[in-house]
Amino acid sequence: MTRCIEPGRSQIIALGGGGFSMEPHNLTLDRYILSSWRSSDGEPRVCFLPTATGDSADYINRFYSAFEKLPCRPSHLALSDEKTADPIAKIWQNDIIYVGGGNTREMLAVWRARGLDRALREAWETGKLLCGISAGAICWFEQAVSDSVVAGELHPLKCLGLLPGTASPHYDEPGRRETFHRCLAAGKVNEGYGIDDGVGLHFIGRQLVKVVCSRPDAFGYRVMLINGKVAETMLPGTFVP
Repeated sequence: MTRCIEPGRSQIIALGGGGFSMEPHNLTLDRYILSSWRSSDGEPRVCFLPTATGDSADYINRFYSAFEKLPCRPSHLALSDEKTADPIAKIWQNDIIYVGGGNTREMLAVWRARGLDRALREAWETGKLLCGISAGAICWFEQAVSDSVVAGELHPLKCLGLLPGTASPHYDEPGRRETFHRCLAAGKVNEGYGIDDGVGLHFIGRQLVKVVCSRPDAFGYRVMLINGKVAETMLPGTFVP
């Protein structure tokens, strides 16, 4: 099937943490995601992918509890459900794909086995909005610093490569910043972004266009190598109360 590409409208919003699953009484970032979809077709159709938690029923219920109160048409895609006959068609039936947190490595393995990695890339290229929290944020980058490779430890992980560089979620948690810096200095990962809980990085195409925060004390960071040394720059963010 041939689909028309909408240049410049491929969007990804990567949340380091927060959103409905971490801040159920502060849906600022979730509202921002919905407001970023522009269409004359009415309320956006939002599909939640809880693959990284093995399609946790509790996680799915929390998604509906939040998004049924918001201006959208929510649904979910559970890949562990044998009744899900055509998951790729489900992707194309929605406008916004919201990926939950959990085990990034296992999630990517499931997606690749089912062909969802290719389907999500095609959906992004044709103008669907991809977003997510934690695992659902870092999966879109070339690499991540993730705790899903070895339990209880942080290691580099190859991801889907829609966005350039490396991402580290929950960047305000102990050990996250230090591990990213160490891996970057050792040449194990590329330059990229540290994303605190409560922060969303909004990309159009492969360009970062906006940083939004659900709390005034949450930040995003650009993490680079300058003259062989790690340098970190705080990204100007917009607090959306």
